[in-house]
Amino acid sequence: MGEMERTSNENRKDQSDMRQTFFRMVAILLLVVPGFAATYGFLEMKNAVFNYMAAHGNEQGTSAFNWLQFLIGLALFAGGVGFIGGWIFYRDRKRNYVAPRFKSRKKEQE
Repeated sequence: MGEMERTSNENRKDQSDMRQTFFRMVAILLLVVPGFAATYGFLEMKNAVFNYMAAHGNEQGTSAFNWLQFLIGLALFAGGVGFIGGWIFYRDRKRNYVAPRFKSRKKEQE
């Protein structure tokens, strides 16, 4: 009986370790995806501005700014940076690393 109990406890511990590893991988993905979105958004904004500037040197036609590409890039960049910044702020607030003016206000006791 003692051997079976130890084996059962070891299996539970292994499952717990695997579950914790899985959740850590999901957490990393939750930070990597917005990082890639912010990077892609920055590149889209850069390309929109560069294509507009490069078209000015071309005497063959008129140049028009690609607003759609720029605004999509801006939305991706702002969303990605905002998500990562908010996550860092939330984590730091939870660990009391922020300035006093950013600490959450607790309801006053009556």
